Amino acid sequence: MARSRHVGHRPRIPEDSLRGRRLVATDPLEWLRARCAALPEVTERLSHGTPTFFVGQKRPFVMFWVNHHEDGRAALWLAAPPGAQEACVAAQPDRYFRPPYVGHRGWLGVRVDGDPDLEEVGEHLLEAFYAIAPARLHPPVSQ
Repeated sequence: MARSRHVGHRPRIPEDSLRGRRLVATDPLEWLRARCAALPEVTERLSHGTPTFFVGQKRPFVMFWVNHHEDGRAALWLAAPPGAQEACVAAQPDRYFRPPYVGHRGWLGVRVDGDPDLEEVGEHLLEAFYAIAPARLHPPVSQ
């Protein structure tokens, strides 16, 4: 995965900003980078001041936010298939949310502070990638 992020830039999680919540045992940004590195044509660069992952340098599919506008959470904002945002937020509003700025386009906010189910987060990440990636990057459909 090509990275065009600024050298030495790494978002720090202010100790008091998460109000005592613990993050996943693995650094969530490093976990995200490792997962995205396995996907084709994914690049990372800062967008709006936060690490953002793109398909083919143009189309973002996931953003990593820590304490966005002092909301007190570490979260991923992910592109999502139609209806996923509404279903997830209704089922688990403590884990999922409608992110500002991109929520109106169906994007899903997923908290990664506390103890998230990384398998489930990984599934959302793949859904986000395939929601944005061109068809040539999708796996072949078996019949």
